[in-house]
Amino acid sequence: MFAEPNLYDYWPYEKRPKIEWPGGKKLAFWIAPNIEYYEYQPPHNDWRQPWPKGNPDIIGFSQRDYGNRVGHLRLMELLDKYDLRGSVSLNIALLDHHPEIIEDCVKRDWEFFSHGIYNTRYSYGFDEAAERAVLEDCIKSVEEKAGQRIRGYLAPALTHTERTIDLIAEYDFWYSCDLFQDDQPQPLKTKSGKLVSLPYSLEVNDVITYGSLSQSPSRYADVLKRHFDQLLEEGEESGTVMCIPLHAYLVSQPHRIRMFEEALEHIKAHSDDVWFATGREIAEYYREHYWDQTLADINAQGLATGGTGFSGAGK
Repeated sequence: MFAEPNLYDYWPYEKRPKIEWPGGKKLAFWIAPNIEYYEYQPPHNDWRQPWPKGNPDIIGFSQRDYGNRVGHLRLMELLDKYDLRGSVSLNIALLDHHPEIIEDCVKRDWEFFSHGIYNTRYSYGFDEAAERAVLEDCIKSVEEKAGQRIRGYLAPALTHTERTIDLIAEYDFWYSCDLFQDDQPQPLKTKSGKLVSLPYSLEVNDVITYGSLSQSPSRYADVLKRHFDQLLEEGEESGTVMCIPLHAYLVSQPHRIRMFEEALEHIKAHSDDVWFATGREIAEYYREHYWDQTLADINAQGLATGGTGFSGAGK
């Protein structure tokens, strides 16, 4: 038994080496629309039931289908208005089920990163061969049908095995969205590669705010503004990262979209201090400019712990 997964070292927020984003920006901001497919009758998994109400769940399926039929176009048009590119957390099956959505993303030069094949097929119970097959399918399919080499990973329904982090590093993914330990990027301990834990968010994820917390649209907009204001203030000392993970079947509902737009207006009003980027761009910049500096600081403070090391140091 392990007390913790030992995927990263404890690294106190204060007194870290300063991060400065391109152009001297204080905060790196990215938006992650989750473009997902939930199967009507998903295969059984002993560890977790895909539909809490049981299979099949007509209501649950149709609610999520709203995003793919209506919500994504509404969200895309709003992000176009504010000149914002999405970093798509993609269930790879969407390439086949809804190629028209993929075409809309490609036309806008949005980034794709992997969110598994379906959001109703979990990593629990996978052996290594099965997990490798999924990763290889994700890489190959997006390259062939969307013309991109995916570099980010968010596990399907946030489900993992003990191998997941090492495997995505081995397959030359640059960042993981599955850890929520910080407001700045941080190197992860892997057997190979240079994998960054990139700040995603559960706190401002619309699944949590609208689903688990039942917040009103106005409350959600206020949370986003306050979250942004705090990170921007702290970015004066060292660059921070803010991500807004979204699901079009939630945020793009007619009674919610206008309040979300208010939050975007507030954020865009600070354009002089904000780097509007994709997840890939943020991870790439950090790997190139701050990876070695971070590891040197952790070692200098005597914070490095045993176990799996940082294979990518100095590479």
